[in-house]
Amino acid sequence: MPLYVIDKPLTLHILTQLRDKNTDQINFRKNLVRLGRILGYEIANTLDYEIVEVETPLGARTKGIDITDLNNIVIINILRAAVPLVEGLLKAFPKARQGVIGASRVEVDGKEVPKDMDVYIYYKKIPDIRAKVDNVIIADPMIATASTMLKVLEEVVRANPKKIYIVSIISSEYGANKILSKYPFIYLFTVTIDPELNNKGYILPGLGDAGDRAFG
Repeated sequence: MPLYVIDKPLTLHILTQLRDKNTDQINFRKNLVRLGRILGYEIANTLDYEIVEVETPLGARTKGIDITDLNNIVIINILRAAVPLVEGLLKAFPKARQGVIGASRVEVDGKEVPKDMDVYIYYKKIPDIRAKVDNVIIADPMIATASTMLKVLEEVVRANPKKIYIVSIISSEYGANKILSKYPFIYLFTVTIDPELNNKGYILPGLGDAGDRAFG
């Protein structure tokens, strides 16, 4: 399945702190870092590997695993909310190359739930993605209408990487379905799926604006 909901007790414990309106800015960022690291390890379990043989200090030989694709990782940071999340991912993938995309969605305040939102890309710097070699991880804590993520995916899909992963903390049911219906080959990792969006395109119950809560 391309959808991985990592709803284990520890991740849900951290998510609960993120949702809490009383969690301060510093602890909000720290918890995003913690989840980034955990989700990174979950992704690592899906990467390609080889069976290898090694010799132990006792002179015995045994078989083990070498996750070769740990050396073929590109992480794309959607500014600004994903910065702490990427910090955690880098603890799982210390050899990853990094790219950044600055994206801003045009806020709305209508009577109905928006299905699409205009997205403005104001900065983009992505390293070369090796076709059918690199595994690309796109990080964004919140997938609401998926308008931002779909805009970024247009750039990434053209490069034809080996695998594409999306890492989020909360995804809306609508946003997740929208991404996977258009790109069924993409792996979406999230801690939870929330059921609703409000008239401003925010996830409910959600956790508010991740960028504002992390950086003010």
